[in-house]
Amino acid sequence: MSSQTLTLEISEMSCASCVGRAERALSEVPGVTGAEVNLATETASITYDGTAFSDIPEALALAGYPARTTTADFTVSDMTCASCVGRVEKAIKSLPGVAEAAVNLATESATVTWLNGTQTPQEIAEHITANGYPARPNSMDEAFEQSSSERKASEAASLSRLTIIAAILTLPVFLLEMGSNFVPGAEEWIDVNIGLRNSWLLQFVLTTVILLWPGRRFFEKGVPALLHARPDMNSLVALGTLAAWIFSTISLFLPSVLPEGSRAVYFEAAAVIVTLILLGRWLEARAKGQTGAAIRALLNLRPSVAMVERDGEWAEHAIESIVTGDLVQVRPGERVAVDGVVTSGQSFVDESMITGEPIPVEKIQDSTVVGGTVNGTGALYLRATAVGGDTVLAGIVRLVEQAQGAKLPIQALVDRIVMWFVPAVLAIAAVTVVSWLIFGPEPALTFALVSGVSVLIIACPCAMGLATPTSVMVGSGRAAEMGVLFRKGDALQSLSGTNIVAFDKTGTLTQGRPELTDFVTTGDEDAILAQIASIEALSEHPIAEAITRAASTRGLQIKPAQEFSSITGMGARGMVDGAEVLVGADRFMLSEGVDISEFKEQAGVLGHAGKTPLFAAIGGQLAALVGVSDPIKPTSKSVIAALHGMGLRVAMITGDNNATAQAIAAELGIDEVTSEVMPDGKVAALEALRPNGEVLTFVGDGINDAPALAAADIGVAVGTGTDVAIETADVVLMSGNLDGVGRAIDISRRTMRNIRQNLFWAFAYNAALIPVAAGVLYPVSGILLSPMLAAGAMALSSVFVLSNALRLRYIAISGSSEAPQQVASAVRVAPAE
Repeated sequence: MSSQTLTLEISEMSCASCVGRAERALSEVPGVTGAEVNLATETASITYDGTAFSDIPEALALAGYPARTTTADFTVSDMTCASCVGRVEKAIKSLPGVAEAAVNLATESATVTWLNGTQTPQEIAEHITANGYPARPNSMDEAFEQSSSERKASEAASLSRLTIIAAILTLPVFLLEMGSNFVPGAEEWIDVNIGLRNSWLLQFVLTTVILLWPGRRFFEKGVPALLHARPDMNSLVALGTLAAWIFSTISLFLPSVLPEGSRAVYFEAAAVIVTLILLGRWLEARAKGQTGAAIRALLNLRPSVAMVERDGEWAEHAIESIVTGDLVQVRPGERVAVDGVVTSGQSFVDESMITGEPIPVEKIQDSTVVGGTVNGTGALYLRATAVGGDTVLAGIVRLVEQAQGAKLPIQALVDRIVMWFVPAVLAIAAVTVVSWLIFGPEPALTFALVSGVSVLIIACPCAMGLATPTSVMVGSGRAAEMGVLFRKGDALQSLSGTNIVAFDKTGTLTQGRPELTDFVTTGDEDAILAQIASIEALSEHPIAEAITRAASTRGLQIKPAQEFSSITGMGARGMVDGAEVLVGADRFMLSEGVDISEFKEQAGVLGHAGKTPLFAAIGGQLAALVGVSDPIKPTSKSVIAALHGMGLRVAMITGDNNATAQAIAAELGIDEVTSEVMPDGKVAALEALRPNGEVLTFVGDGINDAPALAAADIGVAVGTGTDVAIETADVVLMSGNLDGVGRAIDISRRTMRNIRQNLFWAFAYNAALIPVAAGVLYPVSGILLSPMLAAGAMALSSVFVLSNALRLRYIAISGSSEAPQQVASAVRVAPAE
């Protein structure tokens, strides 16, 4: 059975060790060949053979990280009997990700539960419809409408409430135990008015409430993980706070059990630890919510409702309920709800979010429109051709999400370290306690407890787990806002190491629409041009189009040609009015035995001027010299200068003759030129540019660029290019603006620098503070880290990493006026069918 890829949303993950355990649990499922879990996006990308699906959710649940699910209702028509019910249920359950399906014949409805990320309500409805039972999603309930960002906002709000409750309960505990450190005479006042034992009793009650209420989440997750030999960050917090609480409780109620001099309470440590870690989790949740800003900006381009004709009447319907074939009205000033074809009406539509062009495009009957674009002053009626997950906008969002959820190669090292991190911390904590009990001064038990708890609390794999994915998420999202789409996540890392940038010429450095500039003949100019154009009219090459366009402009008759054939990279031939006509490069003429010496010198002049010289022969005799020029894009020269400023070599690969190629290279300041390259020779040309294994980025746009885009270390497709080129590339310049090349490299470098900063902080923090928490400085300086300070430092580390990653949101767009919402020609990444 062929492999399938599934993306699931996972809950209950809190640190990098959770990621490792979830990946191991998935990898152990028979049939699963690959699993990548991302802490920042809380998703898992799983490759499996199709037989393992039912075991995947169970494995996640057993590991303690259940997959999130959604339940929604559907209206299903044309069911007449129980067998229909069975067929509909079977059809629904055949969809990947569907956990449960219940179909009711009496109410003509279906209730479906599926794993988040595997299906959308629209896809489920279309699948049911395709099986012969027209279906439509009902109005989505609140549980479904809650998007990922809303869920994160809800999580942050919940953590905020718990933090406030914990803080209110912790304050009196802290003041009772530590007040004397801040207020002179506080200790004497407490002894006289409350009494030491009553003070401890009050601290016991308040701390117990804190652990059982706001701190319960750490025990619910941490203790089972510990019992199953899968300790995580929650386990460390649970162990540390529980140790402090148990020791303090024994000191309060069974003081005789403890050695003399070691009787003390640390209720305030347990309470403050819970409060500070909850505060850190709350700040972390808020920061995580901000990392998805790019996706939210794209989703906001889609309206929530649209005017739809149903049963002859127009009414507003939720966009989720629109199906292919529906007639939709777009009023003046509204955003287009779905992709479609105009059936009536006339208007101008602002497509800048797709094309990057600020000038609105006229739409009349049979024109195509794209969801998310903005209608002008006229009203349009359109037939929906793509809805839900099939729209262009949904395709763009999907690709951005995939890039954000990608696991970079640098993360592999982190994962290997984190796999052993928590067990290592537990071992260090145990060694710390034993060492203090054996070698420590009195009260040794107190020192052992304080140091052991500090080690448990300060060790934070959260920062390690968030260091890479949060930077990737924010960096790739900001790139999308700037017109750069990373289709493959690892390109975000590899692009930063680029040494050479090689450009295809036609359509990439140039406009891609050549014009006929020179025409020298041996006879009747119009007659010869008409015959040449008759051959070129059958070719799809841009130069052929330029010649045909020139003939049409002169009003010449283009006659039907017979026996037409195109010789790749050479030219074309055919019969016109009984005479053989050859059109092509000098090497084509020479291979056919045509003497081109008459125009050889003039061809050289054209080539030096940056024009492409072509020859034409009729009946075996030289008939014309054709000069064609493809205008250079206005941004090409500045882009190449910017790449030089980054310390990069720039090369150009073209099929043009060497003289033409050298002229263009001189004008643009290109370092290396490979000319007269056949389409199938571009891959070899790329290899020749990196003899010492340098990292090479290739920028192209045509169908014949696809092999080169795939062969390069990083392939960058110009968004105005062909579908094949875009599908093959690692990076897409959505607007077709070459400024995006430098912008993509800049974003890649900034993101990788940000990741390295995060990883340095995460690892240096633990390397430096775990020994301090264990008490290595005590013999020298008398410094012993308080568990409360350890909790604060632990919370700060994650917040620092997230805050540092969020700085990537403010990368400026240099040298461009593109709007942040521009998503240009990524339309070709996910075309509407």
